[in-house]
Amino acid sequence: MQVAVTGGGGFLGQALCRALVERGIKVRSLSRNTYRPLAAMGVSQTQVDIGDFGGLSEALRGVDAVFHVAAKAGAWGDFRDYFEANVRGTRNVIAACGMNGVRTLVHTSTPSVAHRGAVPVEGLSAEQAPVATRFKAVYPATKAVAEAAVLEANGPDLATVSLRPRLIWGPGDNHLLPRLAERARAGRLRLVGDGSNRIDTTYIDNAVSAHLAAFDALHDRPRAKCAGKAYFISNGEPKPVADVINSLLRAAGAPMVDKLMPYRAAYWLGAACERAWSWLPLSGEPPMTRFLAEQLATPHWYDMGPARSDFGYQPRVSFIEGLKKLGESLRAAGR
Repeated sequence: MQVAVTGGGGFLGQALCRALVERGIKVRSLSRNTYRPLAAMGVSQTQVDIGDFGGLSEALRGVDAVFHVAAKAGAWGDFRDYFEANVRGTRNVIAACGMNGVRTLVHTSTPSVAHRGAVPVEGLSAEQAPVATRFKAVYPATKAVAEAAVLEANGPDLATVSLRPRLIWGPGDNHLLPRLAERARAGRLRLVGDGSNRIDTTYIDNAVSAHLAAFDALHDRPRAKCAGKAYFISNGEPKPVADVINSLLRAAGAPMVDKLMPYRAAYWLGAACERAWSWLPLSGEPPMTRFLAEQLATPHWYDMGPARSDFGYQPRVSFIEGLKKLGESLRAAGR
């Protein structure tokens, strides 16, 4: 079997590649760059931009299944960049799968597609939490369009599923934890609200397990229960956001955060930042946006029942166990 992973050089992508190799599967990573850890695993690497349909179609020749992980993430940026990566790129993946007779497509989406302002999402499944119709950030907006395309493409020739892992973290994380730790050390980190709103997170091994379980179900039975559906994925251990953030900071040896910012103040600060970054030649991302303020202050935790019953997903690493593994990996790396 030959399996391709788009975005194989990223945090989730590398973990997926490693797990597939351990299964004895031939893995092909599709990324714009090459990565030494993938080469060390024996993963073949093809440098291609998923916006290049011709190159992508050539790269998927002889492939049986695709994990489409590549995406442009973030709370701020140019709409065209997000559209090209998340919408056009996903449509290209779907079309290239069709041209090459790929049987299975597992897509990595985000719970943010169901984010509706400050409306709590508590204990709901993907079927119970409808996709939003209005968005305050281009990332969830473009991911919602991409997810819809993937689910619509499901059929007799191509079985598809879309997974929405919530806040992936763990050893190898080069995005969430480094940014939290940097802000905490600089004294620029605040809790929005009182920090008591509960949120779900996903340890990296559990995110990989979910993708593999969905893949197994679809590849063995193209008409499996999960075909053409979306699922929330997490550890299934909702905790107050203050506990989550401070636990991760403690594992990283960074100062914990106890300073609070009222939700309304954070929201209007985000609105002001968005205007400033839109009108002025400011670099980087704004320190706050309306979308980020809502995400930080609103409860977000989900029902793992559908993922468990439809394709056997079961979180294997608890939050506490994950923290131990994270701390060990950081100490081993001398951080």
